Amino acid sequence: MPAIPALSMAEVTKKESFWQKRKGTIPFLVIATVVIAVLFLNEETSVRTNMEYEGRINDLRQEIRHNRDSALYYRQHRLAIENGESDLERLARERYHMQKPTEDVFVYGDR
Repeated sequence: MPAIPALSMAEVTKKESFWQKRKGTIPFLVIATVVIAVLFLNEETSVRTNMEYEGRINDLRQEIRHNRDSALYYRQHRLAIENGESDLERLARERYHMQKPTEDVFVYGDR
């Protein structure tokens, strides 16, 4: 039987290195696939879910702006009523159809 030549350490390392280079892309692809699947399919970290949350946040910010504007409008009306007696009387007559005992009130339109 012929003797099997012994491989030197450099040759063994070279063969292992070649094998790792050749098979090294498979674990990388598996890990990359798992990471992408987690990013797109997991409910808590889904890109789609995050986009929906961003849209909802933008809607809520617009609603906050609208509410601040209306709060400022009503605050200015309140201050005008508190500071002026004629404004209070005019507002009561127009909005709530109030009258003095000797007056007749005519309401036009549906308010």
